[in-house]
Amino acid sequence: MSAATSIAGILLSLALLMWLAYRGISVLILAPVLALLAVLFSPDAPLLASYTQVFMKALGGFVMAFFPLFLLGSLFGKLMEASGAARTLALAIVGRLGAQRALSAVVLACALLTYGGVSLFVVAFAVYPIAAELFRAAQLPKRLIPATIALGAFTFTMTALPGTPAIQNAIPMPYFGTTPFAAPGLGLIGGAVMLALGLLWLSLRARRAAASGEFYGDDAPHPQAPAGAMNPPAPARTPPLPFVLALAPIVTVVVLNYLLAEIVLPRMDTGYLAQALYGAVSLDAVRGVWAIIVALTASIVLLIALAWRHLPQLRETLDAGANSAIAPIFNTASQVGYGAVIASLAGFALIRDAVLGIAPGYPLVSLSVAVNVLAGITGSASGGMSIALQTLGSTYLAMAQAVGIAPELLHRVTAIATGGLDALPHNGAVITLLSICGLTHRQSYFDIFVVAVAAPIVALLVVVLLGSAYGSF
Repeated sequence: MSAATSIAGILLSLALLMWLAYRGISVLILAPVLALLAVLFSPDAPLLASYTQVFMKALGGFVMAFFPLFLLGSLFGKLMEASGAARTLALAIVGRLGAQRALSAVVLACALLTYGGVSLFVVAFAVYPIAAELFRAAQLPKRLIPATIALGAFTFTMTALPGTPAIQNAIPMPYFGTTPFAAPGLGLIGGAVMLALGLLWLSLRARRAAASGEFYGDDAPHPQAPAGAMNPPAPARTPPLPFVLALAPIVTVVVLNYLLAEIVLPRMDTGYLAQALYGAVSLDAVRGVWAIIVALTASIVLLIALAWRHLPQLRETLDAGANSAIAPIFNTASQVGYGAVIASLAGFALIRDAVLGIAPGYPLVSLSVAVNVLAGITGSASGGMSIALQTLGSTYLAMAQAVGIAPELLHRVTAIATGGLDALPHNGAVITLLSICGLTHRQSYFDIFVVAVAAPIVALLVVVLLGSAYGSF
């Protein structure tokens, strides 16, 4: 069989991955099965060795590198949920801005929580009831709630803002030797573009709805959460956590993250990292991950101390948070294993050359396309990014260094590129968000597409153009 047959197998495998994931089949099953399907179209690749020596090795490497971030992030989010801190922050923002600014209030509430490291699923559950009341009071169409939450939780705080502890901002660090604060100026500009375009679109849709006489609409009951999703927080039995105490852990995450990555760790003696026992790596390869680990750990301890009275079932909350980390990391790691198998096949060399040849001499453009397409195919920002970096990360770094592009710029472009096509209809977060809101794709997806797909792609174009003209800043 020729390389063309191998390419056909890869494309068939990718198409089935996207379609079957949309149908709800777990990626834990799909990734290895469809990776081996692609192997069958490449007779020079051994089937069992591709699974045990390529797929599982890549899966294990990802878990080894990023499990602490998934675990600590999940614990922090669950504690913010169980203590009522997430709801306190959301209500405070809403109370300050008022119902007349319902769109901005909901977006900012989601943004604050996700920038502080709270899981987007927790944010959706915590903010939806508040958003529903605000939209009803302001007589805004209920069908705009999912897009409003998506703008605050799925876009600029996930990929663009410097320092965000989101996994999408962490995965590029070991590949490029960067920190969560890579290219902060470009990140702020990209985030501002997403926020401005998203709010402009939502405001336009709200005005058109009002002009046509459409208001809040059918007051549907709160639907059951989909299987495997986090449960909505139970009503608090103690007085709500004060705003200052609820905000303190989030501020701690951001401030500690910056101080450790940019000041503390670079001044430490880390020469021991050159030893084989510690991976024979430089500090740049690990300081970003170390900074987030320490920042999240300290914030978890602080949150427990501040909200002790609000966490009567602390052990159960910690157990739930730990358990909630397992599915996300293994889903993403399975996608990484899938990408490693695909990259090992003969046909992938031709695909790789085609991607790299999209814009010869412009690695930022090629990287943007590769990450976006893979994120769209897998329906996962972190999954698409991981596959792209696992297979082409070193190549892009070498290309960038050859033309004088800073690794920090590669980091920020990679992170922002994950936040475009990842939010296509088969994305798990999109499906869960619509379920929480009791709405369908037909009712609300178009607006989600504009704010979570189109606006981030425009922001990516702006960042690539500015980065190409002025470099990293």
